[in-house]
Amino acid sequence: MPTVHVYMMSGRSQTQKETLIRRVTDAVMASVDAPEENVRVIISEIPKGDYGIAGTTGEKLGR
Repeated sequence: MPTVHVYMMSGRSQTQKETLIRRVTDAVMASVDAPEENVRVIISEIPKGDYGIAGTTGEKLGR
């Protein structure tokens, strides 16, 4: 059972997350020939102040 864990900064809409889940699921199905019902996608949202990019936080970068 393939499981994909996506870590990203918080702030995306529910529609964007659902689109991500659909597209990741499709990619896993195509890549490893897994049936759709076996694919799991887990999204972990990290607060912008806790997400570091190039030595500073996403919050300070205005992301």
